[in-house]
Amino acid sequence: MNDTAGTADFAGMGALVTGGGSGIGAATAALLMARGARVAVLDRDPSGAPDGAVRVAADVTSDAAVRAAVAEAVAELGALHTLVGNAGIGAVGSVEDNDDAEWGRVLDVNVLGLVRTARAALPHLRRTAAERPGRVSITHTCSIAATAGLPQRALYSASKGAVLALTLAMAADHVREGIRVNCVNPGTADTPWVGRLLDRADDPAAERAALNARQPMGRLVTAREVAAAIVHLASPGASAVTGTALAVDGGMQGLRLRTAP
Repeated sequence: MNDTAGTADFAGMGALVTGGGSGIGAATAALLMARGARVAVLDRDPSGAPDGAVRVAADVTSDAAVRAAVAEAVAELGALHTLVGNAGIGAVGSVEDNDDAEWGRVLDVNVLGLVRTARAALPHLRRTAAERPGRVSITHTCSIAATAGLPQRALYSASKGAVLALTLAMAADHVREGIRVNCVNPGTADTPWVGRLLDRADDPAAERAALNARQPMGRLVTAREVAAAIVHLASPGASAVTGTALAVDGGMQGLRLRTAP
């Protein structure tokens, strides 16, 4: 996948990226803009969005705030062709380590945040799909944690498993409306959240080395690599792709390498 291919393939298209103030979301917004899209970023703090993006402040846990922000973004963009549901938070621990309140908080952001955003965006996407078939999409940022058992990630994995199931169900619901729905499953990515996680480790260098080694390519995935996959799924070039989960994980999901003798 070449993230520089089709330099202007998003020309004339409007895109909304949630969680676009940093990390994967900011990289996705920048790449969409580089390929010709008009981009709005919805984030609690959108100040880190790339220059040229429309910045809209909203918390995805508030339905009213999301509806207002989506309406504002679409008014600025003129039309909405692409929604990237990327806003999310992490969680560490086994099933015993987080109380009900924390389970509710993470699921509220990681799952219901996508629901609220899609619910607000769908009327706008339907209008565009009627005019521009094959060019309208929703792409979720999911995780390898949805399909692989990872230690100390019970809550996070449960939330991302729900994102995967939601993606497939939405793809079935909206395919005949001309709206494609897919997700990207990153492995461990070099993002600000992972950086904070490493900072809290007893030995950050050893923890980073362990995370690198867990992925067969031997390194963390970059935010730009994940963004390239998101933008590919959202692009007109992927007009026949829906209900797909694309792993960007350095081979973590599918490869089983022999250990050195």
